[in-house]
Amino acid sequence: MKRLPATTVYYGLSFGGHLPTWVVMSVYLVQQLHLSPLQLVLMGTAMEAAVFLFEVPTGVVADTYSRRLSLVIGYLGMGLAWLAVGLVSAPWLIIALWGFWGFAYTFTSGAEEAWIADEVGADRVGPIFLRATRWGQVGAVVGLLLQVAVGTQSLRAGVILGGVFTILCGLGCILVMPETGFRRRRRAERASALAEMRTTAVTGARYAWAAPVIVLLVAVDFFMGTSSEAFDRLKEAHFLRDVGLPAVGQLEPVVWFGAFWLVGMLLGIVAIGPLIKRVERGGRRVVIDFLFAFTALQMVAMLVFALTASTWVAIAALLGVFFSRDLGIPLYTTWLNAQVTDSSVRATVFSIGGQANAIGQAGGGPVLGAIGNVWGIRAALATGALAIGPALGLYARAIAHHGREPELAELPAPAAVD
Repeated sequence: MKRLPATTVYYGLSFGGHLPTWVVMSVYLVQQLHLSPLQLVLMGTAMEAAVFLFEVPTGVVADTYSRRLSLVIGYLGMGLAWLAVGLVSAPWLIIALWGFWGFAYTFTSGAEEAWIADEVGADRVGPIFLRATRWGQVGAVVGLLLQVAVGTQSLRAGVILGGVFTILCGLGCILVMPETGFRRRRRAERASALAEMRTTAVTGARYAWAAPVIVLLVAVDFFMGTSSEAFDRLKEAHFLRDVGLPAVGQLEPVVWFGAFWLVGMLLGIVAIGPLIKRVERGGRRVVIDFLFAFTALQMVAMLVFALTASTWVAIAALLGVFFSRDLGIPLYTTWLNAQVTDSSVRATVFSIGGQANAIGQAGGGPVLGAIGNVWGIRAALATGALAIGPALGLYARAIAHHGREPELAELPAPAAVD
C-alpha cells in the first residue's frame, strides 16, 4: 500500500488517537462497576508507575530502531488494554490492565513528536503541533458522539468501541506511515542491542541535563503530573457524589459528561486558529506567555471546581480546565521540541519529560486518593490544584530567561557529550 504524506498521517493519528473518550470509561467505572475514589486513583497510579518504569527505555527504542515500529507497538497495545477493560469487572484486574495501557503508551510518547519533527524539520513543526491539536479535538468530538450513543445502550460496549478505535490507529501506522527522516545507524557501526539502547539513553539524559530550559520543562511536567491525577480520576465522581448534575430533563450521566466534553472540544477548536497565528507571528515569547496564562487559568479553574457548591459554576470551571489544557499542551510540546537539535535523542528527551510527569502522578496519586477517602473528593481536588503553583514559578523563571536567549529556531544545541 502507498505511504501517505507525513503530515496527513500525523493529523490522522491525532484524529484517531482522540476518538476513544474517557467519559464513557469513567461513567462505566463509577456507575456500573462502583469503583471507590482510591481504586479510581490507583488506576492512574498503576498507569503512571508503568510510564515511570518504561518511558525512557521505550523512548530509546524509538531513537535506536524505528519511530514507526514504536508507534505500532504502542497503539496496538493501548487499544487491546482499553478493549479488555470493557470485558472484565474485577477492580484489581482493571487496575492491572490500566498499568499495561501505560506501558503501551510509552511506546507512543515522544516517538510521535520525534517522528513528525524528523519528517518535516524541527523548525517547521510548531504550527503542525497546533493544527494536530485541532484535528485531535475534532476526533474527540466525533468519538464522543459515537461512544455516548453506544454508551446509552451499553456502557460496556461503549468502552470496547474505544479500544477498537486505537487498534485501528496501530494498523494505520503499519499500512500508510512513512519513515524517511529517521536514519538508523549502519549495521557495521552498531553495537549489541542492549549496548545501543544504553548509549542512546545515556546520551539523551546528558543532553537533557546540559540544557537549562529542558531541565525547567521537565520540572514543570513533574508538578503538572502531580496536580492532574486527582482531577483526571475524580471529576466525574465529584459530579455524581458531591455537586450533582443539572436537573434538566431525564438525561443519563453519560450524556451530561459527553455534553461537557463536547462543549470543551468546540471551545478549543474555535480558539486554536487564532493561537496558531499568534505563535507564527510572535515566536517563543508568545509560547511562554500563553503557557503561563493557561497554567494559571488551569489552577484557578481547578480550585473553583473543587470548592463550589453550584452545579453550573462547577461546569464552567470544568470547561476552563479543559480549555487551558487543550491549548497549553501543544505549546509545551513546541517549546520542548525546539530545545532538541539532535534528532538521535529527540524521542528520549521527550520521554524524560513524560517520565517526570509519571513520577508526579504516581507519587501524588495515592496521596490524593487517600485524602479523597478520608476528607472527601473536594479536598483531594483542591490539593491537586494547589500543586500547580510551583509550575507557575518555573514558567516565571522562563519568562525571566527570555531576554537572555535567542529565538526558538535559533537555539543552539547543548554542549556535546562523549
